[in-house]
Amino acid sequence: MQKAYDDTLRDFDRITSKCKDIFVEKLRLYGPSWRHFRPASLADQMLIKARRIRTLETKGHSAVGEGIIPEYQALVNYSVMTILQIRFGLPPEDAEDPLSGPRILELYDATVEEIRRLMLAKNADYGEAWRHMLPSSLTDMILVKLLRIRQLLVENSETTRAEALSNLQDIFNYSIFALILTEKTEI
Repeated sequence: MQKAYDDTLRDFDRITSKCKDIFVEKLRLYGPSWRHFRPASLADQMLIKARRIRTLETKGHSAVGEGIIPEYQALVNYSVMTILQIRFGLPPEDAEDPLSGPRILELYDATVEEIRRLMLAKNADYGEAWRHMLPSSLTDMILVKLLRIRQLLVENSETTRAEALSNLQDIFNYSIFALILTEKTEI
């Protein structure tokens, strides 16, 4: 079992590194424009990605030639962005955004490390159960979590924000697990 945990940790680190590279490139191209989305709008963007994954899983092919892997990678990055938006709010309209430049990357790394620790703890409790799941089941779990998050963000209390953060961390980890499983059988 230790080898499986080691493999999971190695794969988690490798995949999150790829996702961060994508995040950094998008940040270079577009700046922190995502900072102007409300958390519920970011959750809607995630919902679009998850529904597209489900469509690709159902159809078995893509009309535009893009597969499932970039969509799961986007879910990883959107999870971090949404967590940051919930924690820090929208940028001020009349002042410089305190989350610009290197600060965003520091917070990205800190958020991933927090989620990594959670993954290790839950993975120990659940005994690598995700390895026996279909990627499509992980997609379904992501969709359910997103629907919950949207409702929680509408209520917008301290309790519901904390619950939304927990669900976003789960989506991040489910997306990583789905990427690990999907890399072997990419559609």
